[in-house]
Amino acid sequence: MKTKNILMNGILNENPTFRLVLGMCPTLAVSTAAINGIAMGLAVIFVLAASNLVISLLRNFISDKIRIPAFVVIIAAFVTIAGMLMEAFVPALFDALGLYIPLIVVNCIILARAEAFAFKNKPFYSFMDGIGMGIGFTLALTLLGSIREILGAGSLFGISLFGQGFEPAIIMILPPGAFFTLGLILALINKVDQKQKKKSVEQA
Repeated sequence: MKTKNILMNGILNENPTFRLVLGMCPTLAVSTAAINGIAMGLAVIFVLAASNLVISLLRNFISDKIRIPAFVVIIAAFVTIAGMLMEAFVPALFDALGLYIPLIVVNCIILARAEAFAFKNKPFYSFMDGIGMGIGFTLALTLLGSIREILGAGSLFGISLFGQGFEPAIIMILPPGAFFTLGLILALINKVDQKQKKKSVEQA
């Protein structure tokens, strides 16, 4: 099992947002701006990597009967740490993300990786899986946030791109804009996949 393969798996092959379609609540809710996507993504990277590592270290001591409650307790501890750090050092972002920081505890991406990977693999590989999945999630949220911010506010990372004459599509920073943008990206990815599969079949 190569470290590079584990990292790339989370970023591309099993991207939690674009491939597995997990964690849709924070994905759709906080991706109104690029900076929000980065902030939420970094929090998830920290929680994923740390919880995967601890769960892997304790996997031989956690009974199968209580593994899910144990996962939740471990994840909740790291979410609390992440929330306290954000509130202390970046309070504006903490306020912008609001309820979705504590809800990381029950984020299906984190619980899924704890169950499917960390509980079955060695600590180092589990840690790297958390990093890879977290990076994939961060890139997805940042892409969504960038598109919605550019079209919905005419800015990127708060910097105006088009001047005062630009008329933003307000719908893009509203809930329908999140579904519309995500749907188009998923459709594009599926289209590319179909072309690649067809090309592989023809070459074979």
